[in-house]
Amino acid sequence: MPTEPGGKKESAFTVLVALVANGLLAAAKTVAAFLTGSASMAAEAAHSWADTGNEVFLLIAEKRGERPRDAEHPRGYGRATYVWSLVAAFGLFSAGAVVSIWHGVTSLLAESSEEVSYTVNYVVLGVAFVLEGVSFFQATRQVKGDARRWGVHPLRYVNRTSSPTLRAVFFEDFAALLGLVLAGIGILLHQLTGQALWDAVGSIAVGVLLAFVAVYLMRRNMQYLLGQGIGTDMWQRVLAALLAHDEIDRITYLHVEYVGPQKLFVVAAVDLTGDDAEPDLARRLRALETDVERNDLIEDAVLTLALPEEPALTP
Repeated sequence: MPTEPGGKKESAFTVLVALVANGLLAAAKTVAAFLTGSASMAAEAAHSWADTGNEVFLLIAEKRGERPRDAEHPRGYGRATYVWSLVAAFGLFSAGAVVSIWHGVTSLLAESSEEVSYTVNYVVLGVAFVLEGVSFFQATRQVKGDARRWGVHPLRYVNRTSSPTLRAVFFEDFAALLGLVLAGIGILLHQLTGQALWDAVGSIAVGVLLAFVAVYLMRRNMQYLLGQGIGTDMWQRVLAALLAHDEIDRITYLHVEYVGPQKLFVVAAVDLTGDDAEPDLARRLRALETDVERNDLIEDAVLTLALPEEPALTP
């Protein structure tokens, strides 16, 4: 049976690295924003605090989604991961994007002419770039490794992966690095022109960037909550793996969907080998379901008998 690369432990470690980095940066940027009065730095502080809160939600998502299935949740708790990841994405939008844009607009309207300590801003931005780079390196390392094992482009993999925490950390860290560049440009233009409006524009630009990332992450999590189907490649792999089973002669129907990170729900109409009586066929089907569910990727499998006139599926 196929497996999706990327383990939960590595994803949790990636989130933990991001949490530590963003926590340190949030405190540093807040102090810098307070000392300098920079709108761009204030936006970056809001960004880092939003990211820090998001990482906490993502850790909760990993923990809640790991619970084993029970009688009340026969397909497990994997979708809880998408719920908490959706909460984290909304937090990025509200606490990061909205606050950054609002602060930028109010600073733009205020037309402040206060002196700004550019040195402090540049030092904090430089340190932030290094720490965010460490977190992004860990996320990129996991994405590239998983994509290589899966045989797809890293960007395609991070978009299609069923792990919302890996996708969130990757895009949030990428947005953080780009946001630092935008904030730095705003502060630099403020310094060169003496016009504080560039600092405010930098804050608004950071907010718009965060809004795009947050909306994208919310959309992907909603798709998985609604029952995200799998790609053609994975569907073909599942079909081939089932047909390779000694008990299965042919398959006429196959439905596969994600019910959590690296967790699948499989429904198939199968024709079993041999010519057993109906009671024996029922027992064989139940035993076959149990055997299929032994694979870590399969959370729940429901098998029914195929009709003789139905055409067989081919991988």
